[in-house]
Amino acid sequence: MIYHVTIGARTLAVDVSDRGVTVDGVPIEVDLDRVEGGAVVSLVLEGRSYPFVARRDGAGVWELHTRGRKLRAEVVDERTRRIRAMTGNRAGRVGPRPVTAPMPGMVVRVEVREGDTLSAGQGVVIVEAMKMENELLTEGPAVVRRVLVRDGDAVEKGQLLVDLAPLEEAGGP
Repeated sequence: MIYHVTIGARTLAVDVSDRGVTVDGVPIEVDLDRVEGGAVVSLVLEGRSYPFVARRDGAGVWELHTRGRKLRAEVVDERTRRIRAMTGNRAGRVGPRPVTAPMPGMVVRVEVREGDTLSAGQGVVIVEAMKMENELLTEGPAVVRRVLVRDGDAVEKGQLLVDLAPLEEAGGP
């Protein structure tokens, strides 16, 4: 089965079959195991272990947490990709993904202002939920279009906190 995995601006063709796994046509040695007693998964890639936590964030969309980083991956099988190509249906919005609350909580600190230029992985908002502070980061370069919350605001799961625009809208690269 061929899957197309998109992380950021990069898309990889991952072929998983009884003969093994290839990424963009290159055979790789890979093993995936769930760590006993938790949500952590261990990916062994070419002999090196990469522990991570994966959470499904929608149809074919995964939120991955590894080594202090949060990544968003879209995984689409070959059939779905072909249907989208034929119908012109593209999943997701064009441009940077807005920052939303992952769960109900309270805004501890807003780290950006409208008009700020952000780089990938930059902190945007810190939300306290379940007695833990969670720093919400950008997935890629963007410009802050609107900040919709302030320090101390209560937020609900999925609530839009900071709307982002592509760099081009601010005359960036």
